[in-house]
Amino acid sequence: MLAAETKNLIHLNLIPGIGNYTIRRLLAAFGSAERSVAATSEELAQVDGLTPDIREQLIDGRSRAPLAQELELIQQHQCHIVTISDDAYPPLLKQIDDPPALLYVIGKFPLPDTLSIAIVGSRSPTEYGKTTSQQLSHQLAARGVTVVSGFARGIDTCVHRGALEAGGDTIAVFGCGLSIIYPETNRALAEDIIKSGALISEFPMTMPPRGTNFPRRNRVISGLASGTLVVEASERSGSLITARHAAEQGREVFAIPGQIFSNVSRGTHSLINQGATLINSVDDLLDALPDYAQTLGGESSESTRQPPSLKRPAKVVRPQPIEKRLTPTSQPKANLNLTPDEQTVLSAMEADSVHIDEITRVTQLPIGKVSSLLVMLELKGVVQQLPGKQFVKK
Repeated sequence: MLAAETKNLIHLNLIPGIGNYTIRRLLAAFGSAERSVAATSEELAQVDGLTPDIREQLIDGRSRAPLAQELELIQQHQCHIVTISDDAYPPLLKQIDDPPALLYVIGKFPLPDTLSIAIVGSRSPTEYGKTTSQQLSHQLAARGVTVVSGFARGIDTCVHRGALEAGGDTIAVFGCGLSIIYPETNRALAEDIIKSGALISEFPMTMPPRGTNFPRRNRVISGLASGTLVVEASERSGSLITARHAAEQGREVFAIPGQIFSNVSRGTHSLINQGATLINSVDDLLDALPDYAQTLGGESSESTRQPPSLKRPAKVVRPQPIEKRLTPTSQPKANLNLTPDEQTVLSAMEADSVHIDEITRVTQLPIGKVSSLLVMLELKGVVQQLPGKQFVKK
């Protein structure tokens, strides 16, 4: 049985255009999701950072949000909800700048003192990439490491299978609601993952697999792990966004060297040039982790294992901060065919970095839409995200 506060948080999460940022603002202003849902127009007008559009969406959207259907689907799929205030919320994920307010979970999370590593890569990998990702995942899982990936075709699928073949735990982070299996070809894989790991999502149960969901999903993949390993990635791969999130979150970033003439090796080689740790084996990866993480995986005795610190993990010393350097390196093309809304957002950005709140204020667009537009501009190589939700033109 879900608590009343959890149901109200689900209700807020169902309202179109209302994202984590707005939910956090509401909770800070009203003290609970219940009071946030019930707030009047006058009360909402007193909350800093809520544009007229967002206030209107809250008032109109809360009555149309399909809460009863959502609760029925949660029960039907044996899904449980973990809110950011729950003890079961993953401690590493809670540390990131924009943690999901709630997580939908089918299956079970590993114990909090279990080391987790994310492995991501191309949806169209080479045979080398498939074999490498599956073997590395198998070897990590055999050592008790939980392997996190994104359930996509290609490398992600191989990663999950490798962990399962080793009898280990794996977490699949969805870019859609958990009532939808995407890709459909991975339905049997999803059923196997539930037996020893978890399917998770921050999106409502019926959210379709929209393109803008996946870059946002990537921060959760990296946020759940002490380090992220990129196996194969092209220059414009979404895996590079996951690597950037990992660096900004203070986590380790690893890359597998590939074939020099292969397109799906260009992104990984670029990461290595920018400071990611080159990995030739599982031992290389475990040795490069901070001390606290090394005691959680590999061959350490049970008596020496310690739970991960709730402080931001220490980073391996590098010539310059990796988070300043791990960004997609491709340059924007002359003709990008920007949409009118994308041009509006771009025109709201000055020469210096600007916070997403300021872009929302200037454009008067809903913050959810601004966030999606910034993701698309980033993928097109026009803007770059900096730590703290700051954005700058490239």
